[in-house]
Amino acid sequence: MRAAAACDQIWRVTASGRPISMTAQQPLTQLTRSHWRPTTAEPPLRLTIAGLLSAAVARRPDHIALVDGVADPDARRRWTYRELEGTVRKVAIALRRRFEVGDHVALWSPNSADWVLFQIGAGLAGVVLVTVNPAYRDAELAYVLRGSHAHGVFFADEYRGRDLGEIARATVTTIPSVQVIGSLGDLLAEAAAIEPSTTELPNLAAGAIAQVQYTSGTTGFPKGAMLTHGGITTACEQVARRALPEGGPLTYLNPMPLFHIGGSGVATVGTLTKAGTHVVMPRFDVDLWLSLVESERATITMAVPTMLIAILEHPRLADHDLESLQTILTGGAHVPTELVHRAAQLGANVMITFGQTESHGTMCTTRRHDSADDISTTVGLPVDHVEVAIADPVSGEIVEVGVPGEILVRGDQVMAGYYNSAQETDAAIDEAGWLHFGDLGTMDERGYLRVIGRLKDMVIRGGENIYPREIEDVLLRHPSVAEVAVVGVPDATWGEEVAAVIRLQPGTGDRPEPAALLDYCRERLAHYKCPRLWFYVPAFPLTASGKIQKHRIVASIVGREIASVGSFVRKVGAPSARHAPKTSP
Repeated sequence: MRAAAACDQIWRVTASGRPISMTAQQPLTQLTRSHWRPTTAEPPLRLTIAGLLSAAVARRPDHIALVDGVADPDARRRWTYRELEGTVRKVAIALRRRFEVGDHVALWSPNSADWVLFQIGAGLAGVVLVTVNPAYRDAELAYVLRGSHAHGVFFADEYRGRDLGEIARATVTTIPSVQVIGSLGDLLAEAAAIEPSTTELPNLAAGAIAQVQYTSGTTGFPKGAMLTHGGITTACEQVARRALPEGGPLTYLNPMPLFHIGGSGVATVGTLTKAGTHVVMPRFDVDLWLSLVESERATITMAVPTMLIAILEHPRLADHDLESLQTILTGGAHVPTELVHRAAQLGANVMITFGQTESHGTMCTTRRHDSADDISTTVGLPVDHVEVAIADPVSGEIVEVGVPGEILVRGDQVMAGYYNSAQETDAAIDEAGWLHFGDLGTMDERGYLRVIGRLKDMVIRGGENIYPREIEDVLLRHPSVAEVAVVGVPDATWGEEVAAVIRLQPGTGDRPEPAALLDYCRERLAHYKCPRLWFYVPAFPLTASGKIQKHRIVASIVGREIASVGSFVRKVGAPSARHAPKTSP
């Protein structure tokens, strides 16, 4: 029997800053049902942002806490933990002059150290941060401000040539809840001029709402997930604990958008839990990423699959010293097996993370000591303090190990609900407290999870359940395929037909014939799983966090916005036409 986990020595920092030595160990047991229960008697961290910052300051007051990772090294601002505490306290006072505890305040800005100062300051002030993607257009901004009942909005001066202030001021004229609007730069300048004071800031409970984050919208309209102080600190501490050896330096190079849980949660809060250094990139750029790994001696980074592919395809990758890098967190989308193997050439441990905004981010990870097979084929073990089950999507019954079903999570990491959306909340969190992920997966006897795909992505062709991820894994092993999305397209005969949408590897010469790719699949998959419709595209529609938007791909196929390069659809009773592809009109 394989042990579910090895012993890891870990440290937990209390609000007083005193480290407490603990040992986390999974029980040596084998599961028969797909039900993982919390594996430690220790309580979850559940600190407020204020409590977490106080602990970090007490632990390492003169350590560099935050670096503004701009391209010009001479322009990079730095804060020690002592300096960070003084700065964000002033930001909190400036916010309290405008807002009451619990007010919703939106931030519309690209990545910067200023974004982080605002986030932590909002946490100290007790206002609820509503994160807004700076790429949003006018209507999308209005959607978030109106849906969150924002009391205020702060903005960066510009983003990609767009005057965010002008857009924001025009937008809020139709949103009565917004009473305060201003520049992020002006707010921070005002805060900097505030004299040190003993002004009391609110003493919040760990269950207080810290953020409202709007979900990515891979399958429809975003919803505002309410995230608590305790949920964020608990979830992010778990990832930080597993990511690096205890006692080693934590310098987190963060290319993830800060409006996303990976940026404001795993990176920002996760770094605070270990009193490490957070290097914020203004945007993801491969050249800047490589430069910052070298100059800041980054030990950990997060890169979703699209970012990892860009790094690995960089023509001058070998010219850079990446020796300091120990751990690459990846996830947020399907991580192909081949990509895991390719990423190993960067010389760091690849650690798969799995979760969603509604679970305060990561709830499951692989670990540094895991085998190459586990890292490349699973999303690892649940973190401490969460309960995970795989349930039949129809009956709701927990299934036996190895049987596919919907992934459910219960515990402190479950969101407080969707803001002002009781019906959506009830659909996501059942009466027993289980958060329904909408992802299909399996659990083995050790508790390791495998993700098959989205419940909504599952293709039902002629009564057969087909999981796109399995097909995508096969196609990604083909040397001509860089990225692929497998989707179900409505079909009058079969209900749904399987379609493969592919971005080809650059510089591979002649593109492969769809018939050859079909044969490639038939050698590795049951016939009913093999795609019958084939499309080549130069790029995929993505969410801001790098996830492929499959609902937009399906809409493009149905609307004939992209043309098929090969069709092998067979009607019932008709002979197979394996090598006679026909181009759709």
